[in-house]
Amino acid sequence: MNQSTSSLEPTWLTIIRLLRWDKPAGRLILMIPALWAVFLAAKGTPPLPLVGVIILGTLATSGAGCAINDLWDRDIDPQVERTKNRPLASRALSVKVGIAIFLVALVCAAILAFYLNRLSFLFCLAAVPVIIGYPLAKRVFPIPQLVLSLAWGFGVLISWTAVTAHLETSTWLLWGATIFWTLGFDTVYAMSDKPDDLKVGINSSAIFFGKYAAEAVGIFFALTAGLIAYLGLEMNLQPIFWISWLVAVVGWIWQYLRLRQADLPRPVYGEIFSQNVWLGFILLVGMIFGCLV
Repeated sequence: MNQSTSSLEPTWLTIIRLLRWDKPAGRLILMIPALWAVFLAAKGTPPLPLVGVIILGTLATSGAGCAINDLWDRDIDPQVERTKNRPLASRALSVKVGIAIFLVALVCAAILAFYLNRLSFLFCLAAVPVIIGYPLAKRVFPIPQLVLSLAWGFGVLISWTAVTAHLETSTWLLWGATIFWTLGFDTVYAMSDKPDDLKVGINSSAIFFGKYAAEAVGIFFALTAGLIAYLGLEMNLQPIFWISWLVAVVGWIWQYLRLRQADLPRPVYGEIFSQNVWLGFILLVGMIFGCLV
């Protein structure tokens, strides 16, 4: 979208773009680990109101995260091909409006958090500094994707404890799997931005791992698969879960082999990122029925 087009865009649609609700893949991939957690913790049958709170909470939280990210990066994004037309980067929205949207999204998430028990609520509070600080990590930390992964991991801790009010071995197995999965797919995402990030002078896992980035992604996905398998054994999940696990493993192997190819077009990285949404939902279905059957 160019400057002249964005100037004709309705304000409400520009706000939707700031929240990234026009790009569901990024919202869904945050929602997936939270749904993994709530269904596994409830043995496949969580209260439907709680599921609704988790879904709405991830939408509000991700919206707040996108808004604060774009506020921090409003002078960097114009220099990056993928982000140059974002509302704050293109000045389609003012900084004041961006701050207001961030606060509204955060308040909505807070209201939903009051539905949860005390431990889950405390995890919600603990997640806020990580969400706010992630955009700054790329300026000072060599692997900012790890900070994003920790933010993703809170979705597991919040959702699991919302059901059980305590942590257990299975919680940490799922948390670890989520950390490594996020490191994997977000490193893939960073690989598409690598030339621009080098030019601007910000950090990313793709830059940190350099020519070994594909191998790093492969290791992250392998660790994800291993921890999810351990989780399946720990929870005694039924065979349908293992079918979904096998589909995900085949998908991750195929993605790794594709990433090893030289001179991949930039759109391929986005495709692999989106494919992980589907793999995550396949695992979710396997987890649900693995608990029930």
